[in-house]
Amino acid sequence: MHLSTHNWMRAEPLETTVRRIRQFGYESIEISGEPDQYDVTETRALLKDTGMRCWGAVTLTLGERNLAAKDEGQRARSVDYVKSVITMVSELDGQVVTLVPATVGKVVPDATPEEEWAWVVEATKECFAHAQAKGVKIAIEPLNRFETYLFNRCAQALALADAVSPECGVCLDAYHLNMEESDIYAAIRLAGDRLFDFHVADNNRFAAGLGHLDWPKIVGTLKEIGYDGALTNEFVAPVDRTPAAIYPDMVETDPVDISPEQLQFIQDHGSSLLTEKFYADQMRITAETLLPLMK
Repeated sequence: MHLSTHNWMRAEPLETTVRRIRQFGYESIEISGEPDQYDVTETRALLKDTGMRCWGAVTLTLGERNLAAKDEGQRARSVDYVKSVITMVSELDGQVVTLVPATVGKVVPDATPEEEWAWVVEATKECFAHAQAKGVKIAIEPLNRFETYLFNRCAQALALADAVSPECGVCLDAYHLNMEESDIYAAIRLAGDRLFDFHVADNNRFAAGLGHLDWPKIVGTLKEIGYDGALTNEFVAPVDRTPAAIYPDMVETDPVDISPEQLQFIQDHGSSLLTEKFYADQMRITAETLLPLMK
C-alpha cells in the first residue's frame, strides 16, 4: 500500500498540491476528473520532476453527468465524459478510474429500478470496454444515501461490477462505509480482490485521525485481504459557521479561479474553499495517522 490523495478539495495549481504532499510522504495523486483542466505533457513532466506518479482519477459526476439518466443523449454524453477521464489516466500512466455512476447530490430516481439498472449497466459496459483498451481499471464507488440513491453499499457496487465484467472492481471509502455498512470490515472482506481503490476520511470527514474510526483495524483488514493499492486522502472538511467553530480560519477569503460547478460541488459536500494552511494540516495529519500503519 501507499499513500495518495485527491486534489479536487481545494482549487489550486496542481504543482502546488504535488510539491506539498511529497514532503508528507505521499507517493501519488488521484487526479480530479476534469481532463480539460490538465495538459497531459505538462502534468507528466511535473510528476517526473517531483518523483510522484498518477495513481488514477475520480469522476466528478456533476450537473448533467449521469450514467443512469433517463435521457439517452444525456447518458451518451456522460459515457463520453467518463471515457475522457479514462484516456487522461492512461496518458498519465495511471492505473484506476474511480467511477461514481450517478450524479452526486441526486437522491430521487427518474425511472423504475429495472429501467435504471439496464441503463447504468449498458453505459458502464461501454466505459469498461474503453478502459480495457486503454489499460486502466474501473472501480465503482458507492456513496452515502445523502449523495446518491443508486449505490450506497459495497454489495450494490459489486452487483454492478459483476454485471459488467469479472475484471471490473470497486472502490470503497471509509467515510461512506461508516454511514452505510453494518460492518465496515465485513464490507472490505466482501470486496476482496475486487477492491481496486480505497478512499480515506474520518467519520466526520476531516483527516484520518480526527474522528472515531479505528484506522489500525481498517488498515489491518486491508492487509488481510491482500490489498496493495493506494489509500487515497479525501477529507471534505465540514465548515462550522458558528461561534463554536474549532477551526475559525479554515475558509479561504481570497480564492483562486474555480468553476461555478466545482464550487457548488464542494459546497454541496458541506465544505467550502479551504485556506492553504488548513488544507496542508489535513494532508499532514492523514499522513501521520496512516503511514505508520502501512509498514
